[in-house]
Order: sequence, then structure tokens, then C-alpha cells
Amino acid sequence: MTLLRDSFVLLSVIPFVPFVLIYFIGTALKKDRRKVLFLAMDVTTLFLLLSVSALFNMTFDSRFGLFLILIFVLIFAGLIGGAQNRLKGEVDKKRLLRAVWRFSFFLMSVSFVFFTILGLIKYISQAM
Repeated sequence: MTLLRDSFVLLSVIPFVPFVLIYFIGTALKKDRRKVLFLAMDVTTLFLLLSVSALFNMTFDSRFGLFLILIFVLIFAGLIGGAQNRLKGEVDKKRLLRAVWRFSFFLMSVSFVFFTILGLIKYISQAM
């Protein structure tokens, strides 16, 4: 059980390792690179979500990071669902979930880089 927990923590600290592992293993086993890429993005999103919320909490001395991210994801899901409802008259839940999750991957990737740089700047400024 400790090995599983420690592995999960390690992959959350360095969230792009699962992406690279899944992509290279998947391309070695499967021929469809597009599906493997999307699978790697989907799995990495979970680790990015946890990592970005921890970086937010450490940077701003807060405990609100995960909740703030979830609020933004829910707002985005509401906007996409409302747009689908207006255009097609119904909400395709599978497409909605996929769109929100993949957009979260992009947003969390940018946020991870931003908060990492911000955290390094904060750490260096406190050390001086």
C-alpha cells in the first residue's frame, strides 16, 4: 500500500512523467498515436490537477487551491453544456466531459508552469 501511495505522490510532483510513460508505452503497443496521445492527456490531467492545487496552496499559503480549480472546471462545464443545449437542443454528456477534461489538461499545464515559476521566484526572494 505504501508503494502505491508513494508512486502516486511522485507522479503528482512530476506530472508530466505519466504523460511520457503512457505515450511511449502506448505507441510501442498500439499503432494509433492519436488515441494514445488523448489517453496520455486524460491520465495526466488527474496528476496535473493535484499538482497545480498543491502549487497554488504553497505559493499563496492557502488551502483553497483544489476547490478553486473545481469551481473553474464546473463553470466551464456549465458554459459548454449551455452552448451545446442552445446549438443542438440537448447536452451530449460524453462530449461535454471529454471537452472539459481536455481543456483542463491545457489549463492545468499552463498553470503548472506558471505556478512553478512563481514558486521559484518566491523561494529565491525569501532566501535573499
